[in-house]
Amino acid sequence: MVDIICFLSKPQNLSSPADALRSPISILLADDDKSSLVCHLQPNASLFEAIDAMSKGVQNVVIPIPNEKRWEKKECETLDSGIFHNDKLAYCWLTQEDVMRYLLNSIAVFSSTAAEAIDKLDIIDTQNLFFLYYDDPASSALELLTASVVHQSSVAVVDPQGKFVGEISPFMLNSWDEAVAPAIATLSAGDLLAYIDCGGPPEDLVQLVKERLHEQNLDAAVELLGEEASLPSWSSFSSTSSEEDVCLSSKNWKHGGYSSRVVRRSEAIVCYPWSSLVAVMIQAISHRVSYVWVVKEDGTLTGIVTFQSMLKIFRERLKLMS
Repeated sequence: MVDIICFLSKPQNLSSPADALRSPISILLADDDKSSLVCHLQPNASLFEAIDAMSKGVQNVVIPIPNEKRWEKKECETLDSGIFHNDKLAYCWLTQEDVMRYLLNSIAVFSSTAAEAIDKLDIIDTQNLFFLYYDDPASSALELLTASVVHQSSVAVVDPQGKFVGEISPFMLNSWDEAVAPAIATLSAGDLLAYIDCGGPPEDLVQLVKERLHEQNLDAAVELLGEEASLPSWSSFSSTSSEEDVCLSSKNWKHGGYSSRVVRRSEAIVCYPWSSLVAVMIQAISHRVSYVWVVKEDGTLTGIVTFQSMLKIFRERLKLMS
C-alpha cells in the first residue's frame, strides 16, 4: 500500500488519478533495490542460513513445505497468512520478526551479548537515518519512504533543534488507502502527522488539502478524498495503545519536543544509546515494528536500530559458537 500511495502522491499522477490507477503494477517493481527482499530457501536450510540472508537485507524467506497435503479452497481461506499455496506445493513465509521472536525465546544462549548496550555493539545506524524537519513539505518524504520500505525502517520528523517529534511510517500508511495521497502532496510534514494520527484527519486540514489541490491545478485529486477523508482501521493498534498513548499534545515526552497538533506517540518507539540489546528487541517485537529510534536524553534523534542490524550481531555470535 505504501508503494501505491507514494506513486499516487506524485504531482503528475495526482493530476489524473484515474489514469495513474490504471498503470500496470510492474511500475511499482522497477526499483532494483527491491529485487533482493525475498529469498527462497530449502526446508533443510539451517537457521543460520536464514539469519545470514536477513542480516544482508532480505526481508522475507520463502520455504516449500514438503509432503504438505493440498487443501481445498475453503480450507485455505482459514489458514494462517504465513502459509500460501499453488497447485502443487505449500510454502511457509518467514519474516525478520519471526526469526527475532525465536531468538528472543532463546536469549539465554546469547545472554552476554543481549545484556550489552546497543552503542557498545555498534548497531546504531546513522547512515540510513531518514528524517524531515517539521515544516518541510511532506512530499519530500516520498523518496525517503521508498527507501525506508527497503530498509524496514521509517521517516522521522524532528524540530529545528533535531529533537524527535514523530514519524511518517510505512506501518501507519499501510492502514490508509489512496485518500492520503493528496495530503502527502500538499501538507507539511508536521501537518501530515496530525492528518494521519489519532483516528482521522481534522476537518480544517481536509479543507486545507482541498484548497491547495485547487491552487496547484490538481482538482481531479479531490475525488480521492471522497465525501470525507477515509479513516484507517485502528483495530491493529487497540490492543497495545491506551487513550493516553494515542493523543498527546504539546510536550512529546518529559524532556521536551513539540508539536503544534496532536501526535500519535504510541507508534513511534524510542530507546537510548545505553539501552540493552534485549530491551530494544522486546520494544520492537511487542509493538510489531522492525526498528526503534535512538534518542539522547533530551530527545535529540541520533540514529535507528533495525532488525537487520540486530541480526548481524546474532550472526557474528553464531559464527563464533559454531
